[in-house]
Amino acid sequence: MVKISVIIPTLNEEKLLEKTLSQFTDEIKNKFRIEIIVTDGGSTDKTLSIAKKYSANVVENSSHLKQNISIGRNCGAEKASGAILVFLNADTQIQNVELFFSEMQTTLQKENVVGMTSFVRVNPDEEIFSDTLFHTFFNYYFWFLNVVGIGMGRGECHILSKKMFEELGGYNEEFAAGEDFDLFARLRKKGKIRFLKSSLIYESPRRYRKFGYGKILALWFRNAFSVLFFKKSHSKEWEVIR
Repeated sequence: MVKISVIIPTLNEEKLLEKTLSQFTDEIKNKFRIEIIVTDGGSTDKTLSIAKKYSANVVENSSHLKQNISIGRNCGAEKASGAILVFLNADTQIQNVELFFSEMQTTLQKENVVGMTSFVRVNPDEEIFSDTLFHTFFNYYFWFLNVVGIGMGRGECHILSKKMFEELGGYNEEFAAGEDFDLFARLRKKGKIRFLKSSLIYESPRRYRKFGYGKILALWFRNAFSVLFFKKSHSKEWEVIR
């Protein structure tokens, strides 16, 4: 069984990080040969102490310069010793952790599969009707983009081999947003992308609650359009919501 590196970028995530890390029990980590890497952008709260509490390999921002999520993910990949890279956000929960990693390893072995992502929904205890409508539509819309060859992976969950990640040159660090679309658009040209439908990824609704789905949708499409046609992100900065 190959080793897996789970990479989680953080910045002042003390409210949600512990819940995210606690799902990777010693039993799960041993069974699937998982290492946890937390790449921190310069937290000033309890994020680092929480990460160390759960025996994560913590990569701190020694330069003290502001870094975006692409830089954080790339730093984590550089430190990773696993053959498979799993990028998660700090506010994510896996519906069924054991099923997720079992299905992931089986799927990656299939012919011409170069990457995976998962359907995403809001945490069940916080989900409201508008969340269900929005995410149901966009989960299948992003699935369709991969079917027709454009490529797309929700930023909450990206999975690919380290070898392929290095071949692609990682995430584009010039992108403040749309880095997920950019990576999977390049990845889709190398082969097939599969969705792990049997094990959902749950996320916090904090951004949707603050901005509303109308503004979020506009930002997604502006950044996707800019990345696709102008090779740069529309947003100069992706606002931190905590």
